[in-house]
Amino acid sequence: MKFTLKSIASSIDGEISGDPNLEIIGVSEIQNGLSGTISFLGNHAYRKYMDSTKASAVIVTDEKFLSGMNGIIVKNPQLAIAKVLSMFFPEENKSKGIHPNAFVSASAKIGKNITIEAGAVIEPGVTISNGTFIGANSYIGRESKIGSKCKIYQNVVVYHDVQIGNNSTIHASTVIGCDGYGFVKDEDGYFKIPQKGNVLIGDNVEIGANSVIDRATIGQTIIGNMTKLDNLVHIGHNVQIGNSCLITAQVGIAGSVKIRDNCSFGGQSGVVPHVEIGPESTIASKSGVTKSLTGGEMYGGFPARPIKEQNKRDAVYIEVLKIKKKLNQLNTN
Repeated sequence: MKFTLKSIASSIDGEISGDPNLEIIGVSEIQNGLSGTISFLGNHAYRKYMDSTKASAVIVTDEKFLSGMNGIIVKNPQLAIAKVLSMFFPEENKSKGIHPNAFVSASAKIGKNITIEAGAVIEPGVTISNGTFIGANSYIGRESKIGSKCKIYQNVVVYHDVQIGNNSTIHASTVIGCDGYGFVKDEDGYFKIPQKGNVLIGDNVEIGANSVIDRATIGQTIIGNMTKLDNLVHIGHNVQIGNSCLITAQVGIAGSVKIRDNCSFGGQSGVVPHVEIGPESTIASKSGVTKSLTGGEMYGGFPARPIKEQNKRDAVYIEVLKIKKKLNQLNTN
């Protein structure tokens, strides 16, 4: 598969610098560029490779970075290279039907152009819409509904009464709809609170491998449209996550948290139960949210507070350590 620089530029809404008829046969990293391929400069830390890269063309934000090389100028090189990768590596959506070693209940409603791989179990009352892929050894519990053009990869467990929207992707070994962590102390120890709600996952959602989304105690656990979860994320019972949120690896969201639209969470951050996080919030890595946040800014630290305030506290702490060190030196002298 190959494309001219002109056709690539047209697909990514970019401006050509150099030979529009240059043929590109693939994509490579700028630091490991290969002749005949196109690369991109998304992070300026990689500008040092521009003079040595063997890539035949580079996608950049400014023509001056090319220094005479062939390239394409765009506003967002990372978005552009994502589209270029899709050109060179289009997804295969060929239906393979139902494998003879899969179990599909007679009462399940299975759409057209479906793939259900070996070992998968589809329980009674399940609905799977057109063009969806169910990977090997996955389990779809009774009365669950999966939308069209979804990808449910290998070893995924979807408990009963879970709804997954269209064009959503669930990566391997993820569990959706297991019991939330609910116990009440009594004289005999802890009494388990029945978890009788469900899980609702919107359209165009992606959930990484080995993640867990608990079902609601009563009502719904909700993941909004276009929200993307990384690997190893835990979403507690009755959590409501808005649209277009980004949650990276090892984040834990405790029960009954409300997260509004367009929020981002850095790795290993966490949220205590029953708080609300306002729209456009960014939670820095390893931060702990212990109270509701209004949103519209970045928060960091434990407890999480506006990042400017947190940075001032960190600076004061460092200065105190310096003063303490000087005092100790004076005392020893």
